[in-house]
Amino acid sequence: MSSDLSPIDKAKFVCAKRASQMVESGMRVGLGTGSTAAWLVRCLGERVRDEGLRIQSVPTSTRTAELARQVGIKVISLDEAKWLDLTIDGADEFDAEMNLIKGGGGALLQEKIVATASDRMVVIADVGKKVETLGAFPLPVEVIPFGWQTTQALVEESLVSMDVLGRESSLRMNGDAPYVTDEGNHIIDLHLKRIGSPRQLAMVLNQMPGVVENGLFIDICDCVVLGYGDGKVEVHEIDSATVASEQVDFADSGNLFSDLSD
Repeated sequence: MSSDLSPIDKAKFVCAKRASQMVESGMRVGLGTGSTAAWLVRCLGERVRDEGLRIQSVPTSTRTAELARQVGIKVISLDEAKWLDLTIDGADEFDAEMNLIKGGGGALLQEKIVATASDRMVVIADVGKKVETLGAFPLPVEVIPFGWQTTQALVEESLVSMDVLGRESSLRMNGDAPYVTDEGNHIIDLHLKRIGSPRQLAMVLNQMPGVVENGLFIDICDCVVLGYGDGKVEVHEIDSATVASEQVDFADSGNLFSDLSD
């Protein structure tokens, strides 16, 4: 399988495989959304098939739930689980303090709910997602459809007093129609270029009527598993000054991975 992967896909695979080893039988696990999270679901499915791993999962989107069922992972609702042992998810950006931008896949609301209902959140990412300052990736803001243009104008007005470099925003589209989240909402992407104070911005955005949630994840991530194209992974723990580095084997994973593409 490894010979067919680009360096970035190899990086996604190895960080997902390493994080999948953190899951133990009996756990209730939140499963993220996006291309890297899809690798994780496949890796966990492989463990279910080959090792008899027994877990209950709470996916953060309908497409993750579908994939989890396909590979043999039991899916339950968050209300059934009540609380999770671990959530593993990707990120669009993360900084040295493990603040995140998430929501590129459109599932930020469920992702944040699931992550905050967990004892521990682990982020899996390729090395390209590590940044000095958040903001190059557009910040998603989920808004209700009613009056979304007014909400967009209020958001742009609030950015004048924020420590950001850009203040443009755009409604996320799905072809010729507005993108619709699993909850029936729209997403406004903020093109900020640099976010000087993520915590302050997150608080200001969530105080606005019409805003459901924003893609800044502050004080939620506990660990980042960082993947490289040569198979190296680094495990960064927020409560430790040390970084564990190791090599992940590109073993043939059979047909669980044969139809996975990013």
